Amino acid sequence: MPLKQQIRFCTAPDGVRIAYATSGKGPPLLKVGNWLSHLEFDLTSPVWGHVLEMLSSRHTLVRYDQRGTGLSDREVEQVSFDIWLQDLETVVDAAGLDRFPMLAISQGCSLAIAYAARHPARVSHLVLQGGYARGRRKRGGGPMLDEESETQAKLMEIGWGRADTAFRQFFTSQFLPEGTPEQHHWFNELARVSTSPANAARTLRTFDTIDVTGLLSQVHCPTLVLHATGDLRVPFDEGRRIASGIAQARFVPLQSVHHLMLEQDEVWPRWVEEVNDFLGAADAAMDDPAIARLTAREREVLELIAQGRDNAQLAATLQLSEKTVRNHITSIFAKLEVENRSQAIVLARNAGLGRG
Repeated sequence: MPLKQQIRFCTAPDGVRIAYATSGKGPPLLKVGNWLSHLEFDLTSPVWGHVLEMLSSRHTLVRYDQRGTGLSDREVEQVSFDIWLQDLETVVDAAGLDRFPMLAISQGCSLAIAYAARHPARVSHLVLQGGYARGRRKRGGGPMLDEESETQAKLMEIGWGRADTAFRQFFTSQFLPEGTPEQHHWFNELARVSTSPANAARTLRTFDTIDVTGLLSQVHCPTLVLHATGDLRVPFDEGRRIASGIAQARFVPLQSVHHLMLEQDEVWPRWVEEVNDFLGAADAAMDDPAIARLTAREREVLELIAQGRDNAQLAATLQLSEKTVRNHITSIFAKLEVENRSQAIVLARNAGLGRG
């Protein structure tokens, strides 16, 4: 039986209608929009279905189709990284989210990084799967890599909408190299129904010029970075680059060749365990009434205290003066009704903090 969801629409500042859906029950979790999605088509997917069910089993999952794709407006004038970020902000506000964890996959990771850097008070935790901070043309590959990027965009313009799946199969084989015939057939169909050839090519060209490397150091929330060691779509080293640039990031290599996590993949149970444990800590922290009294900045400070960081390390990580850090700590102790750092650490760890 397909997962139940409610689909709504919100309107971006330029008038484009963005479709978003909510499913499941529990604390909120936002999945950032990524390439190749269709809110309705994905529910019965042998590629996405198990992921959506898992995420919705413990959370109220909010996800959306990017402009130009899925159930969102297809004919759009503007497509850019800044516009996509603005669309993400529109969905967050429309869904009534205050402070919440985010999950992002593939290109969606760059948007999640930018949003967390711009809105630190709203993002409690980040899960980044198979992502990159630098698009293909920003990785220093020279003319050969640029030519490869443009060739892939041309393939989309020529063959994306054909009944013959040969052109789309090239991309499917990169995303799911060891997928079943059923999964390959479905992903080929997703490519066809999710967007037009022109939108697909325009979107890919924009992806390839993304660079949020400079924002990594501005992400201060606990972050879980997962990346398949044999990923054919996004090099493994791009995941390492993200994890090394975010102060509170933990890196999980996955022994797989798949860009997306398939249910039959040996690493799928590991992915589920890592994500559930990480988000469980986020949920516990947000549910604790003592922690709820803290401001977003105070929660960031307490997270670092729970990790055993001293004041100098807190100041460096959060780019604050040590005097400001001391003021935050004084306020935290008062709100938590503790007398010293040790008591604050015990309370924080009992609430699930300190695992970043």
